[in-house]
Amino acid sequence: MNDYTLAKRSIEVSPGESVKILRELQEFSQNELAKKSGIPQSTISAIENGRMQLGVERAKVLARALHCHPAVLVFPGWNIEHESAA
Repeated sequence: MNDYTLAKRSIEVSPGESVKILRELQEFSQNELAKKSGIPQSTISAIENGRMQLGVERAKVLARALHCHPAVLVFPGWNIEHESAA
């Protein structure tokens, strides 16, 4: 049992992708998230597809609707263990 390899992160996630992942995990359509957040569906689509920057203010609004901290959306690839060692 000693000859195993630890799993490593193999993919980076953009802020838009993190919005999409959290939205889908909560089984919201873009239209439902638009209603919950007050952000137009077309803007949510543009954010998720990388055509528009998320921005801090939109992150705060979307985080409230997705029940998460805004940093989860703004800094999805941040590794606290790696950053604290620097």
